[in-house]
Amino acid sequence: MSSSRDSYHHGRLADALEEAAFQLLERMPAAEISLREVARAADVSHNAPYHHFRDRRGLLTVLAERSMAGLNREVEAAINADEPAAGAAGASGATGAAGAAGTMDAAARLRAGAAAYIRFAVAHSHAFNVIYDPLVCIPTQPTKTMAPLIERLEQVLGETAGRAGFGDEAEVRALWGLVHGLGTLCAAGHFSEADAHAACDAAITRMLAGERAGQESALGSEATTGPAPAPGPDASASAGS
Repeated sequence: MSSSRDSYHHGRLADALEEAAFQLLERMPAAEISLREVARAADVSHNAPYHHFRDRRGLLTVLAERSMAGLNREVEAAINADEPAAGAAGASGATGAAGAAGTMDAAARLRAGAAAYIRFAVAHSHAFNVIYDPLVCIPTQPTKTMAPLIERLEQVLGETAGRAGFGDEAEVRALWGLVHGLGTLCAAGHFSEADAHAACDAAITRMLAGERAGQESALGSEATTGPAPAPGPDASASAGS
């Protein structure tokens, strides 16, 4: 009887190894995954992974790239959904202008994307951690595969936050840091997922209220001040003398 070790053709070995590694990542931290462990999980010889991964860091890099792609998919799916998923409304139950047709406004889509980010961090904590491991994905030096994934996440978050009312890159970065921190702390067990979603919703509500207040204050100031008056004849005469 032939074993599964003999069934992998060259074209399937890479897929089998990556899938085995990814399944291991769902159960254990990336730091505990070795190439030998991946070979055992894929039921191939212990040398087989070296035909696909140059070394253990190469393995972790692929895991980080696949994890980032998964995070992007979930965040984008939540933002583009017709209705918010569970947890997207937070403690207040706010979904923006979600109506009978099931459409969401920009603020509700922002909350939905933030909630999806937190859900991924909690449900796939090891995958989430390897994405942001500076020893795997070196800051400012992403791989050719990781770079467009990072750019895509930043673009989606930036555009969604901008449509909701956030004014500049600093504010979007603050929002990302808030959501990321809540997901990280929740995944580490510091508070429940429900509390993380409630805190996220409350913070976004407060930040958007601040944005609106600032815009209204600026508009009110312009309306009160009005354009500067043109100099009168007396002023012209004084200037001439």
